[in-house]
Amino acid sequence: MGAVKSLYTGAEITWCRLCGNFGLMSAFVWAVEELAESIPLERFVILSGIGCHGKIVDYIDLNSFYSIHGRVPPTATGIKLANPDLKVVGFVGDGDIYAEGVSHLIFSAKRNTDITLIVHDNRAYSLTTGQFTPTSPSHFRGKSTPEGPPEDPMNPIALMLEAGATFVARGYAGYTEHLKNIIKEAILHRGFSFVDVLQPCVVFYNTYDLYNRMTYRLEDVGHDPTNYEEAYRRAKEWDYNSKDTKIPIGIFYRTEKPTYEERLLHMSYD
Repeated sequence: MGAVKSLYTGAEITWCRLCGNFGLMSAFVWAVEELAESIPLERFVILSGIGCHGKIVDYIDLNSFYSIHGRVPPTATGIKLANPDLKVVGFVGDGDIYAEGVSHLIFSAKRNTDITLIVHDNRAYSLTTGQFTPTSPSHFRGKSTPEGPPEDPMNPIALMLEAGATFVARGYAGYTEHLKNIIKEAILHRGFSFVDVLQPCVVFYNTYDLYNRMTYRLEDVGHDPTNYEEAYRRAKEWDYNSKDTKIPIGIFYRTEKPTYEERLLHMSYD
């Protein structure tokens, strides 16, 4: 936790003990500290939406902005257009971005907006005490769905590949060094960077045992992140309703193409 202390604001952390948000925050701060050797801290701006994840901007001593539910991507886009030299990183929740914010998410990927989006994906609306979200499995028994959700969960990795994201990754808050490396690569990528983080909620959906048992690292099996077809196949490998299918983590796909800011500012000012 030493890395967190160096950028810690001193605000009281009110996340539950053992919450996956701690691992995610540690990985992000660790990544920023390593990047700070070449990128000044004042060039970073972080944003958050609504949910347990949103408190992260109170805890990290960087330029920050509170957005509203589902609206982190357009807010981040506005910041990046106003000052293209900034490294803009948005933190969102699975209920926050895959429900109300999904149209903004898709258009950020489609446009290739040069921002990084990190999803705290605990697969539950934990701030409101455990309702199901778009990534909750059919066996999730929450307060609003005691017999499980009457619908199948979304596959965010496949969605982002279809939408045109140029950097698509999944990490796990339990493996902070691996997640740190993914976040660094995402921030350095020129274009829309999407990182879905498996972030267990110990109170309403404790998935630590599942992820410890079922995750594997894409780089360990020789995955080629420049191969779109292979990335899509890997994205579909995890059956979100199953407790027994392998879960790939790592960088699924990355490619290069002009960013939204490059296209728009060139058209406007050249």
